[in-house]
Amino acid sequence: MFEFELSEGMKNIKNMVHWFAKTEIRSLSIEADRKHGVPEEFLMKIVKMGITGGELLGGGGGGDKPVGKPEGKKKESEMNRIAVIAMEELAWGDPAVLLNIPGPGLGGPPVMIMGTPEQKKIAFDVFKDTEKPHWGAYALTEPGFGSDVAALTTTAVKDGDYYIINGTKIFITNGARADWNVVFATVDKSLGRAGHRAFLVFKGTPGFKVGKIEDKMGLRAAETAELIFEDCRVHKDFLLGGEEYYERKVKGGGFKGAMKTFDQTRPLVAAMAVGIARAAYERLAEWVSENYMIDRPIPRYQRIKELLVDMDRRIRTARFLVWHAAWQGDVGKANTKHASMSKAFAANVAQYVTSMALDIMGRDGLERDNLIEKLYRDQKVFDIFEGTGEVQRIVVYRRLFKKLYHYA
Repeated sequence: MFEFELSEGMKNIKNMVHWFAKTEIRSLSIEADRKHGVPEEFLMKIVKMGITGGELLGGGGGGDKPVGKPEGKKKESEMNRIAVIAMEELAWGDPAVLLNIPGPGLGGPPVMIMGTPEQKKIAFDVFKDTEKPHWGAYALTEPGFGSDVAALTTTAVKDGDYYIINGTKIFITNGARADWNVVFATVDKSLGRAGHRAFLVFKGTPGFKVGKIEDKMGLRAAETAELIFEDCRVHKDFLLGGEEYYERKVKGGGFKGAMKTFDQTRPLVAAMAVGIARAAYERLAEWVSENYMIDRPIPRYQRIKELLVDMDRRIRTARFLVWHAAWQGDVGKANTKHASMSKAFAANVAQYVTSMALDIMGRDGLERDNLIEKLYRDQKVFDIFEGTGEVQRIVVYRRLFKKLYHYA
């Protein structure tokens, strides 16, 4: 049974992460946005503390089919719920600074889902280094497609013990500085999704180079890179799962691996959107209390109170959708629909709350180097990356009306 009350352990983690977000992240927020990055000292502090982006990614769950239930009286996992709780608090501090935290990032789940034991060891062992920060990344989006993963055009042609990869990836978070990227390519375009494969491509691999670093409207402190592959030779040992994973185990394994990754990461992105909305709501509430005698019987004040109540309701609803999707992953239930539902709704809530905060605060909210102005810019991408809001709604209604759309 899904519980709306956090366990004592989860409460402790929430409080600890909130303290870290308040004392270490929020203080960097405006300066990091202005300088398009965070200080090296902050990254090293994170490394020395043993905190990595991989710690924020739970395991298990996802997909349209259950992946198994806890056996006997074994305590159910809390990893996914802990991950979304942490993500909300860290994004409350600052979503762009959060994306700088070293670790496997969004590249972690596909390695965990599809990788062989040897590949997992190679990929994750780099994060044991406490002398410098390390990152992993997830390279899927291309100039010709974003949410339509089936339109993948990057190619991987077999040549003896190697695959020759050609193509371009764009908007890759931490892609330029990552030790490795999980790169999706097709071995045969005529096979459609069945031809998709995922590769571990390490920094310095011949034929792999970094293109431009994007100058963005929001999340300006987070690195977003273009990756170019020109006759990039990747050994077959770094085909995630190995060749037999695709030939014997799972047809269309690369595509399904990408989709299963989204089932795990979309609630995390949704939790970040909740954190943004909450940060904007709290700052707005402070501003209203500082500037208005809100209890006076003035129509405009009444409208502001109604908007604040509406914002609070939407934020709480978004959070419960996120927790529900995360809980499903923890107990091995199918969560594709709820992962997409939480992501689509939370992104809309972040847009609504930050927009209303700007409307109410007026000039005080629009001034540069202002938290509300920054959060308004940051929130926009949450309706775009990890699949647009339109795609999330398609995923949801196809699963609500399976018979109508003949969707299996």
